[in-house]
Amino acid sequence: MEEKIIEESKQGTATMLDNAVENSAGKKLYLESYGCQMNFSDSEIVASILSEEGYTTTRNSEDADVILMNTCSIRENAEQRVRNKLSQYNKRKKQNPSLVIGVLGCMAERLKKDLLEQEKLVDLVAGPDAYRDLPNLIDDVVGGQKAVNVLLSREETYADIAPVRLGEGGVTAFISIMRGCDNMCSFCVVPFTRGRERSRDPESIVAEAQELFDKGYREVTLLGQNVDSYKWNITKKGEVIDESKPVVTFAGLLEKVALVNSDLRVRFSTSHPKDMTDDVLHTMAKYENLCKYIHLPVQSGSTDVLKRMNRGYTREWYMNRINAIKTILPGTFISTDIITGFCGETDEDHKETLSLMEEVGYEFAYMFFYSERPKTLAERKFEDDIPEETKKQRLYEVQELQSKLSYAANEKLVGQVCKVLVEGTSKRSEDYVYGRNSQNVTTIFPKNNYKPGDYVNVKITDFTSATIKGVPVVE
Repeated sequence: MEEKIIEESKQGTATMLDNAVENSAGKKLYLESYGCQMNFSDSEIVASILSEEGYTTTRNSEDADVILMNTCSIRENAEQRVRNKLSQYNKRKKQNPSLVIGVLGCMAERLKKDLLEQEKLVDLVAGPDAYRDLPNLIDDVVGGQKAVNVLLSREETYADIAPVRLGEGGVTAFISIMRGCDNMCSFCVVPFTRGRERSRDPESIVAEAQELFDKGYREVTLLGQNVDSYKWNITKKGEVIDESKPVVTFAGLLEKVALVNSDLRVRFSTSHPKDMTDDVLHTMAKYENLCKYIHLPVQSGSTDVLKRMNRGYTREWYMNRINAIKTILPGTFISTDIITGFCGETDEDHKETLSLMEEVGYEFAYMFFYSERPKTLAERKFEDDIPEETKKQRLYEVQELQSKLSYAANEKLVGQVCKVLVEGTSKRSEDYVYGRNSQNVTTIFPKNNYKPGDYVNVKITDFTSATIKGVPVVE
């Protein structure tokens, strides 16, 4: 998921997840997740697998028998923060030798030998496709051995595992629809850490969405590294696998989930410009509960840079997709990812990125300067030749422009009435609640008697570049 893969704000801040159920007589698991939404979803799968072994999650790491860090390997500073946290946990292990410390996810896949043998920061390492093996790995550690399983799979989707929902509130949830990635973007490590792309049985996805709705959830986000390439019962060459079963594309899956209930909002992440079809856009237009928000990473406005990034599209192709969105889905908010200072980026390339931003008018963007990652195509093929000072200056210019674009986009919402799903109480005042509208903009309004899970029509009266504010409309 590209917008979260390079989202430093999430990578740089560990987020503790718990299901608020603790059993003092049982074993306690502390999960800490970094990086993309897929990692947070995976942590829920891990919690489910270990719950079958008698573990309950805790929000306090000091109470834990097992500490597992679900990691991201996309940016160097994220890895360093994980190492620092592991060092802290190892100091605790000296006082409590029975404590088990493990690393999961992409960083585990990439740095297994370093973490286990050289730095000796962890007891176990498990890659994204090895979570079913965690009970055995933990047993190995308890038995006095170091444990590792980072084998990648072409089949594993965890479709049969009901995730333990770890977030608070019970309003929004993630549903993983596919795993892995077949795109070989030159700057990205995901294909090497998460393996080849494979899609999950659509009926299991629909069943999970139905179960969430029945439990009171009112929004789901369908997750995949590239959701537009979701395909069930058909090969990449277009050959039907089982003639007795229907072929399901991403557009078809969206419709199936939308039909679970009209009160269940549906979002998805992340789209890829080279794979997004008009069928998806027409399906979104057909159902009100398919949120009118699309994250379409561009990375650069320069076709030359896009070619070096191995993105598979040109600036012109990307703008064709943008124009299709605006034609078929008017009023849809569009966000993106932008990397400044990629290998060989010239001043003219940078100006092309700025001009594309203005042409699209993004409502939001995740923006970062290029950070070379080991074993990627870019590391092997290109020189990281842009000075860091230049990367940061270009990033600053991108951020300044995006701030103006976000401000202008939210200003246009003033006077409009938005349907908002209440998610919780505002952090700044107990008298206000917050939620998001269909376009994914955080909306703040008076609490009154509203509770999480309620839909409220809100007339927008004020705004910043990041949020909108309003008052409930009484019908």
